[in-house]
Amino acid sequence: MKTIYLLLLAFMLTPVSMLGQKVFKVEYESQADLKVFVVEYESQCDLKIYFVEYESQANEDGLWYFVEYESQAEKKIYFVEYESQADLKIFKVKYESQAGWNKNEKQHLLL
Repeated sequence: MKTIYLLLLAFMLTPVSMLGQKVFKVEYESQADLKVFVVEYESQCDLKIYFVEYESQANEDGLWYFVEYESQAEKKIYFVEYESQADLKIFKVKYESQAGWNKNEKQHLLL
């Protein structure tokens, strides 16, 4: 019975998503946690991204902040040349309020 309570507590304390993301761009694909491709049109993306200016602003899905050092990152990303190589397709939006998931099935990639 104690195990069930511990599992329930762990589940309740686990975030549903990482919300914003601190990312670091790596030089080589083998170093990356996530391979990313920037699509031309919003309708093609999995996630609409807005790059924030300050780390504290990365507090919602799709708000990314580029950290200076790899050790500060929650995810290390590599930008691939072809869409078919990508784990996640992103589209850069003009306004912060537009950021968020376009296709929810890829959310697990940022957990």
